[in-house]
Amino acid sequence: MADVAAMAGVSSQTVSRVANNRSNVEEETRRRVLSAMRVLGYRPNTAARALVTGQFRTLGLISFGLASFGNARTVDAVTRAAQRAGYTVNMIAVESQTERAVHEAFDQLTMQAVDGIVLIEAQILDTPALRLPPGVPVVMADGDVSHRHPMVDTDQALGARLVTRHLLDLGHETVWHVSGPEDSYAARRRAESWHATLKEAGAAVPQLLFGDWSAGSGYAAGRVLARRPGVTAVFAANDQMALGVMRAMIQAGRRVPEDVSIAGFDDLDESAYLSPPLTTVRQDFDVVAERIVSLMIDQIEGGTAPSATAFVAPELIVRESTAAPPPPA
Repeated sequence: MADVAAMAGVSSQTVSRVANNRSNVEEETRRRVLSAMRVLGYRPNTAARALVTGQFRTLGLISFGLASFGNARTVDAVTRAAQRAGYTVNMIAVESQTERAVHEAFDQLTMQAVDGIVLIEAQILDTPALRLPPGVPVVMADGDVSHRHPMVDTDQALGARLVTRHLLDLGHETVWHVSGPEDSYAARRRAESWHATLKEAGAAVPQLLFGDWSAGSGYAAGRVLARRPGVTAVFAANDQMALGVMRAMIQAGRRVPEDVSIAGFDDLDESAYLSPPLTTVRQDFDVVAERIVSLMIDQIEGGTAPSATAFVAPELIVRESTAAPPPPA
């Protein structure tokens, strides 16, 4: 550190502030220090820094399923947001949502000396008796309806309301819904909002169909719906299931959108290139991740433990898979 300070023409304290990514350093000074670090091959001693600050600048992340698009994108976005804030991420994927599995994951991460832990879609927190180990800051991504911990999520209810209202405004008498799994927070919020939006509009509420987020489950639901000539609009709880519904409808001779409108949720990169391009709801995972990391750092560095719940507004993306219903026969 002394060598870096001498080369950059600054004090050792300034080198320390740059190494710890502090904001109270002029940009030109920061560039000189970073240049000196590169020339000299300087690397901060994280163990020594932790002894001084009590912080390891490492976050733990527990995900309860990476197969889900939303979970995978959240993991990616949180990892990138943490890196921008000067933190690394250690992740554990947990297969079963049991109290024992959660505590084992916490134990593994705390033994790796993390400063805080992010949990993604943990339905296990519905269990009133479950208490997470104390002493480690926690932030939830899509979970904790009891509000025991700070939580950040896309406003799932708003997204479902936007897409359901869009289909009703096109003139469809009602909207059928293919929901995600019953144990998913996101799926439940979307289904509840779809139901409420139909009720508010005075529209009939059709039977709810369930899928498992896969295109195959959407295809199975689509085959059921394709046999009902009165179905003119379908909102699937994610784009993969919407793709399956679309395939089933086309196989049954139902044109999209001339005979039936289909909409999804998530806005996969591929959704704009389907035939026809899919109307969907776009989630801003980067903004969700930035707020998660910000809440975590507030707890780690400021010692505060907010109990706030923050929702990030999604955006309706209207494409060619939705249109006015066909005229009565």
